[in-house]
Amino acid sequence: MIKDKESKRPKRAEMKALIQDVFFNNPQKSYNYKQIASIIGVTKKSGRQLVEVLLYELSESGYLGEVSTGRFKLQARGSQIEGRVDMTASGAAYIVPDDGGQDIFVTQANLNNALHGDRVRVLQYARRKRHQMEGEVVEIIKRKRELFVGVLDVSPNFAFLVAENKVINRDIFIPKDKLKGAVNGQKAVVRIVEWPAKSKNPVGEVVDVLGNVGDNEAEMHAILAEFNLPYFYPPEVVAAAEKIPDEIPAEEIKKRRDFRNITTFTIDPADAKDFDDALSLRKLDNGLWEVGVHIADVTHYVVPDSVIDKEGYDRATSVYLVDRVVPMLPERLSNFLCSLRPNEDKLCFSVVFEMTDDAEVKDAWVGRTIINSDRRFSYEEAQEVIETGKGDFSEEILTLNSLAKKIREARFRKGAISFERVEVKFEIDEKGKPISVFFKESKEANKLIEEFMLMANKRVAELIGKNELDGGKSKSAKTFVYRIHDLPDPDKFETFSRFVRRFGLEAMPQGKESVSQALNRLLENVRGKKEQNIIETLAVRTMAKAIYSTHNIGHYGLSFKHYTHFTSPIRRYPDMMVHRLLQRYLDGGRSVSADKYEEMCEHSSDMEQRSAEAERASIKYKQVEFLKDRQGQNFDGVISGVSEWGLYVEIVENKCEGMIPIRDLDDDFYQFDEENYCIIGRKTRRRFQLGDPIRIKVARANLEKRQLDFVPAQDEDAWMR
Repeated sequence: MIKDKESKRPKRAEMKALIQDVFFNNPQKSYNYKQIASIIGVTKKSGRQLVEVLLYELSESGYLGEVSTGRFKLQARGSQIEGRVDMTASGAAYIVPDDGGQDIFVTQANLNNALHGDRVRVLQYARRKRHQMEGEVVEIIKRKRELFVGVLDVSPNFAFLVAENKVINRDIFIPKDKLKGAVNGQKAVVRIVEWPAKSKNPVGEVVDVLGNVGDNEAEMHAILAEFNLPYFYPPEVVAAAEKIPDEIPAEEIKKRRDFRNITTFTIDPADAKDFDDALSLRKLDNGLWEVGVHIADVTHYVVPDSVIDKEGYDRATSVYLVDRVVPMLPERLSNFLCSLRPNEDKLCFSVVFEMTDDAEVKDAWVGRTIINSDRRFSYEEAQEVIETGKGDFSEEILTLNSLAKKIREARFRKGAISFERVEVKFEIDEKGKPISVFFKESKEANKLIEEFMLMANKRVAELIGKNELDGGKSKSAKTFVYRIHDLPDPDKFETFSRFVRRFGLEAMPQGKESVSQALNRLLENVRGKKEQNIIETLAVRTMAKAIYSTHNIGHYGLSFKHYTHFTSPIRRYPDMMVHRLLQRYLDGGRSVSADKYEEMCEHSSDMEQRSAEAERASIKYKQVEFLKDRQGQNFDGVISGVSEWGLYVEIVENKCEGMIPIRDLDDDFYQFDEENYCIIGRKTRRRFQLGDPIRIKVARANLEKRQLDFVPAQDEDAWMR
């Protein structure tokens, strides 16, 4: 503010900057020269006249606009920008532009009720020379979500939903006649029906009452609703599925290659009900092995644009929570009609390989088939056959396993990356309460199936991507759905490499090694060591995420130039897209719209990410529930993450992860060293480093927030072991 003294008149440049500040910080308001003079503390007549002159100068320069005679407002420049809202913890947000330009900062006041993930149109403000772009949301193009889950706070005359998710920082007002019978303290799903421009709180209505806090069914449904994932099937979709006939018409069988008299079996998890892949094996007269990879022909039953198809597309994937599967398709399709159950004729889309004893592929055929599985194996049963050499179809399983190991070895020689992380599973009682933790490891039976599925996916992608259907005559490949995986981010990989050197390990390529070969060497060297899980976790974080796209850039992690998802159409919609496109092109059809299919790929990738987040949330909930009865107990842990607000610690014996808030490290003032993944005490120089062992005590287990708080154990020598 200017002190308007006769002895010292305000400098013109200083006054101009102050005026710009007023408008920049109040972009929605308009002012005349008297108001501006008052705000910046100018009282003398000469000073007020200068304010008026400067306002017109700023108007002529385009910084301000004259909205009425003598009244000015900040002038926006250029076209409006569209993008997605990325909310911060403070309530402000950054808008990530669709065109890949610089993020635009928007204050909470200027979000105009936009929420995290919404697609919005932003008016970019004219600005002085400063690094950060700023703007105002002028239109919400598409809400990321319309449903919100939380706990109801019901008063005599009205109610609010206190939302759990950080995407909305306002409680939702619920009129009493829109409660749908819900009572105080229950979990519910609410739809926003109105959000008046000048109202602090949106108005909503209850669309579903989930149940009481802590009830397993209510909590699992709440997690699904939180990520905008469905937890029940619309009745019309179930009814449509029930009308699909069981019988396979004779004319359909005539169109297909018949494998019903060839040894065929499935290998799946013990609790699986949807068997979408099977293997067949026989020795041909030419001395080669014929290996058939048979995939459920879901698209024979699901008609494009039908109610079942639309529901499947919306879901895009089955969701695997800690205690259940939420299927992409109705159970009549996923568990019965399409599931490759033993001793039943089933329609398939197959990739059939002719291979030598050394697993060299001499020929491959792709097309529609009919099979009849001879046996359903669990992974454990198949593994027992591999380990003992005895059991049903032992010769076939041992032969397939031998071929798979050779395929795998060749794949790694070509640069595929070998991630073999331990999967955490809970044993759950009839009420959904976790009673124990166990670890699931990938054994030879799992790898056997994995290798042949990878081969089939790769072969289908090559068939279209290499223009093999027309002998490579086309200049460009037809539109197709690929599973792509980009190169690691160089900066992330360099940071990761510096970290692993602390353990005497090297991630950077040595000699003629590629990055992938160097990673495999590192992962092999760390296997079985206490830091294995941490290093593997960080290695995964350096990698790009695999997504669906019509733009093929190859799959870096698998070291494939062409790769797709063909083998799980019961649980993944992109596989259904691939089946349809493949048949279209086998029949000589023209290429489809790349733009349309790219949009479908983006939707599928988004839903896959949501599903993964929901699965992690359900696991976290069970971890907290498992440790709730163990509050006060001590455990050995490993520091699995370091941030400015605390240490993340993973308990060794059960892989449950919690946090030691930095405020609970009260023996010193600790500072975060981001580059070295550690926090350091200012006085004692005590260091807590990512990967270090630490003994902790379970202090708090907050089920509502799915949060575990640890503190360092206080027994002798517990800080570091």
